[in-house]
Amino acid sequence: MHTTVAIIGAGPTGLLLAGDLARAGIPVTVFERRSGVSNLTRAFGVHARTLELLDARDLADGLVDGGARVERLRLFDRIRLDLTRLPSRYPFLLITPQYRVEDALTGRAEAAGARIERGATLTGLRQDADRVVLDFGDRTVTADWVIGADGVDSTVRRSLGLPFPGRAVLTSIMLADVRLATPPEDVLAVNAVGDAFAMVAPFGDGWYRIFAWDRRRQVTDDVPVTLDEMRDVTRRVHGTDFGITEARWLSRFHSDERQAPRYRTGRVFLAGDAAHVHSPAGGQGMNTGLQDAANLSWKLAATIHGWAPAGLLDTYETERHPVGRLVLRSSGALIRLAMIRSAPARWLRNAFGAALLALPPVVRRATGVISGVGIGYPGAPRAADVTLRGGGRLYEALRSGRHVLLTPQPLPGYGERLLVAAPEADTTEAVLVRPDGYVAWRGPAAQAAAAVTRLLGQVAHPAPR
Repeated sequence: MHTTVAIIGAGPTGLLLAGDLARAGIPVTVFERRSGVSNLTRAFGVHARTLELLDARDLADGLVDGGARVERLRLFDRIRLDLTRLPSRYPFLLITPQYRVEDALTGRAEAAGARIERGATLTGLRQDADRVVLDFGDRTVTADWVIGADGVDSTVRRSLGLPFPGRAVLTSIMLADVRLATPPEDVLAVNAVGDAFAMVAPFGDGWYRIFAWDRRRQVTDDVPVTLDEMRDVTRRVHGTDFGITEARWLSRFHSDERQAPRYRTGRVFLAGDAAHVHSPAGGQGMNTGLQDAANLSWKLAATIHGWAPAGLLDTYETERHPVGRLVLRSSGALIRLAMIRSAPARWLRNAFGAALLALPPVVRRATGVISGVGIGYPGAPRAADVTLRGGGRLYEALRSGRHVLLTPQPLPGYGERLLVAAPEADTTEAVLVRPDGYVAWRGPAAQAAAAVTRLLGQVAHPAPR
């Protein structure tokens, strides 16, 4: 069997990549070791920037309709971040389980023609200048390109011989899906008391996920979690156990802070948890992986179709590796602040945090990093959504999968690589927006045609007479 692109892993990262590539007309196969689809999930939060990227794929509104919004994100004690002033169509954190995101992405990928093979366990790979050979037990598959989106224990990364330096930041983290007699008043109940923390989030179907850690009981991942253990740590953190009555699933795991030194080796890429993992603080994991996918997909499609400028694929690593490092540092700082043990140190943390969050520039930076809205690339800032003349929005135009040129002047004659639209607001400026929603070029409208030719290698064809 041969496929143009093989994606290892059918989590959110791999599924978004599969949908984007298939919509670009590229044969793509996703290989997933799990035989079935599971509703067991660790991720619950979808941040504003991720919702914008899902909006560009016509998936955001459906997820928002079935989820719950958190407008003020509680970090610890009384320290909260107000998300309502984010410069985004989605000024909130959406609470929705990861499997709903996966369901939406799976439907999109399969509708576009992506093939998903479940029960396929990769055992190793090798590559030369022309192709990659993947081993799946007693059969082999060849591919022109491979993306490893197969998680923290990535077989793709190990097969490349890439290290994964870092360390465990938290051990003996407990997860439980439970029913509650008295649910929390807040959509997302989260707090830390120095020797423990607990987060309670709704599935939306009467079940709740509790995510907890207890410094007093540090055991290996294989030690079973009990309901009494969950009740005890939840009461210590929140003052109540919310009337935990029953559990359908209990588990224990550990959380690492690690990052691969490279995201590309030849024809093979890493994305999501295969490339970087970090503490659960701030809910960054799934979001960072989805943003990896949005960055890589259009660049790989352009390369396969033969119009990418030299070095475009290398910019995946140069743009996304620093973002992964930033997320490791910010989530690591949050979890360490939450784990402060002594009462005087916690008082200082709270007083200092409250003072900082009274400063608008600090608030903008903090909410921008956590939500992703404030993260851009060198020379390529995030493109804000704008209304278009005649109706519609920029991120609706991005659903075409093409670059979008916002220009007040008509620019006819461009084909499949570019969609031209006029912003509703009066301006003399033109903006070329990449398919992933970042600005490729900004300048006088009179220079737009030259910029498009330079960046996309596409020359306008004369308009028919």
